[in-house]
Amino acid sequence: MPSSNDYTQLLPEIAAVKSEEIRKPNIPFDIFLQESENLFQWCKDDREMLEKCGLDVSLIDKLPLLSGACREAQARWVKENKTKKEAENIWRKEYPVALNLKNELIHDFRFAFRKNPELLSKIANIEKGNSYADFVQDLNDLSVLGIANLALLTKAGRTRESLENAALLANRVAELLATVNSEKQINAGFLEIRNKAYTLLKNAVDEIRECGRFVFWRNPERLKGYSSAYWQARNAKRPAEKPAGTPTN
Repeated sequence: MPSSNDYTQLLPEIAAVKSEEIRKPNIPFDIFLQESENLFQWCKDDREMLEKCGLDVSLIDKLPLLSGACREAQARWVKENKTKKEAENIWRKEYPVALNLKNELIHDFRFAFRKNPELLSKIANIEKGNSYADFVQDLNDLSVLGIANLALLTKAGRTRESLENAALLANRVAELLATVNSEKQINAGFLEIRNKAYTLLKNAVDEIRECGRFVFWRNPERLKGYSSAYWQARNAKRPAEKPAGTPTN
């Protein structure tokens, strides 16, 4: 797996990219990767001329390594992003069920405890807070409070089993929430590495293209290989409204 090997080899250098230096893709990622690979094939024959204008030609040799590492970083992030979305989808299905149960419990508790100010005060305290973590704790606290006052709740149609199930659901939702939060953090880490790998490759691509455009400014046949085909196509569709500073690289 060459891309995986490239990634492993370059990981220390990728990780060393400073946060303030990170660049983010402004074209579809697969297109950028293909353009970087196309650039490598294009500029190989121009090494001597590019070197004369000051290009460190080791960048040319490094392009395949950078492209491979970047492709692997992208693949890892895409895989992790899928895992995160799956966890979020499960949460979106489970949360409304748990929320509905919480609302039903509070409805029943208020009726059953309507003549007991102390118990009503406990319900009010349980309802404080509006985070997901508070919600999970609320569900568990309602289960405990209900079981402790089962005699009153029986008249409202509540059974011990339904209250115990509320505690089980609270545990289930807590696990899901922890998974979602964990996946978000993990995903952010994978995305940062992807963007750092992109930064290294983009810097190399930009440097080679700039030198190529300088050297071949009067040679249209060679010059065309040192610009982004993606941006050229985009700009060609709107020549009359091309904004100043539109990227050509």
